[in-house]
Amino acid sequence: MDSYTYLLDLALILISTKLLGLLTRRVKMPQVVGALLAGLILGPACLGILKETEFIHQVSEIGVIVLMFCAGLETDIGELKRTGKASFIIALMGVLIPLVGGYGIAWIFNRPGMIESTATASTTLQNFFIGVILTATSVSISVETLKEMGKLNTKAGNAILGAAVIDDILGIIALTVITSLADPSVNVAMVFVKIIGFFVFVGVGGYIIHAVFQKWVQGYKRDLQRFVIVSFVICLLFSYCAEQFFGVADITGAFFAGLIITNTTHTNYIARRFNILSYILLSPVFFASIGIQVELPDMSAMIIIFAVALVVVAVLTKVIGCGLGAKLCHYSTQDCLRIGAGMISRGEVALIVASKGNAVGLMPSSLLGPVVIVVVITTIISPIFLKMTFASKGNEKADYVENEYTKVMADHSPADETRFVKKLKKK
Repeated sequence: MDSYTYLLDLALILISTKLLGLLTRRVKMPQVVGALLAGLILGPACLGILKETEFIHQVSEIGVIVLMFCAGLETDIGELKRTGKASFIIALMGVLIPLVGGYGIAWIFNRPGMIESTATASTTLQNFFIGVILTATSVSISVETLKEMGKLNTKAGNAILGAAVIDDILGIIALTVITSLADPSVNVAMVFVKIIGFFVFVGVGGYIIHAVFQKWVQGYKRDLQRFVIVSFVICLLFSYCAEQFFGVADITGAFFAGLIITNTTHTNYIARRFNILSYILLSPVFFASIGIQVELPDMSAMIIIFAVALVVVAVLTKVIGCGLGAKLCHYSTQDCLRIGAGMISRGEVALIVASKGNAVGLMPSSLLGPVVIVVVITTIISPIFLKMTFASKGNEKADYVENEYTKVMADHSPADETRFVKKLKKK
């Protein structure tokens, strides 16, 4: 009967994430916070009822892939193009400032008499690696929060999405450079070639698939389920190719797959079907699995102090870095705060980076505890901060204008910007 315990695990995850999600909504917090807390409470960090199994891990992986695919489907490509340059600047500042901040806090604590390091790499490389961990961004948390609030397709939402994709690429480069200094087998030049190859693959493959898919679906009114299946196949293939052949995160491949299919006939139908699948199974398992992964080891008083300092630096450097990048691109102060808040979460990305550094001797195992604390706190507070920035009363008129503009642009009727402006003047 042990082979059927995954059914009980699923039942516990689904009911607990829903109940805690409703509870967090009652106190005006995003439901995703409840799902994260459900995994944390049921996992090894608290009650120990659930443990991360291979089944939960794989379902959660599909969950985040579908989540990012849906984000791609619902993205306004025109707005994403307009924010392309800004997204790059935001991502660049959101990598450089956390890198410097992480190095600085590690330089203070990572020395004899403070924290005794057992890593084989030099102290300088260890300190830089702490900074690399802080450059990570887990955008899936922000995507779910923005979708829940109906703000995914706003100016700030598109900037967060674009910056997060670029952040992923810059993070890979930073991780590769630092690990190559500790591990001679890593070839930095090959990593750059693979990243360029990935964008060539997305550009060429995406153009062909979009043209073929659009021609195929045009004119069909019935039996639309086939398009959902084919869309899912494209999503999975892009995710596989991104990770397997180019060393880029699978969720980045899924996001671009969604961008390829968006603006084709029946996109809304396809998106609705995927949202149902994500809501009833995949998203709850993914968000709960993040909490289930958390195991807090025994830590000394100095390591706890370092963990608290690392959390503060992790939050401030993303808010300041991404917010400053947005300000340089002439975003409003409120949007700068929103973008900074949306990039705070480190999630599973930071855990993966930390485990890779530990494997090549860039980080002692004693510092895994502080990294886990950073992951837990930033993952929980990011959606809360996002909700607070979007709920600010000082920008209700601006939000109204943006929401109405989004509706007009999403409508395929002849409504133009002149009519839109006249409508606003009447308000």
